[in-house]
Amino acid sequence: MLQNVNFVIMTTNKSNSESIENPIDKDKVTDNPHSLEYPHQVGGMPVRPEDIGKTKGRALSAMHEQTDMQMEQLYEQMELLARQAKAIKKRVELSHRIYRARMGFDPIISHIYYLYSHRDDDVLSMLSPADWGSRMPYDAFVAKVKLLGDHTWDILEGEG
Repeated sequence: MLQNVNFVIMTTNKSNSESIENPIDKDKVTDNPHSLEYPHQVGGMPVRPEDIGKTKGRALSAMHEQTDMQMEQLYEQMELLARQAKAIKKRVELSHRIYRARMGFDPIISHIYYLYSHRDDDVLSMLSPADWGSRMPYDAFVAKVKLLGDHTWDILEGEG
């Protein structure tokens, strides 16, 4: 950095002593050329102002693309959660129906059972419709179910 632009160059001649003054005007020189809004050297890159509207338009377009993609991901997650909630609700409803049903045994976790409807009642059985054959004593087969560890029932087959 130039501290003092107006310096004097002294040359010594054997016969005569003369001084030369710097021709650059102090007002046209800066200590911080990197802060100028224009090139400070002849070969410097031209600095052109950017079209702010175009820059903002590109930024908004990119922002909308990203947020739309994120909203689509959230929508897909929401749909998955809604399906999971419906499945849990269906399990709870079936569990209530099974616990109201007649059963002549103590159900064991992870075992498969069969729910039948009979008149105005439901019956939980260890026998499948194939085991009964043509002599099934119930009106209709409702569901093949499995007792889960949380004491809800998973529907393996049927309507529930």
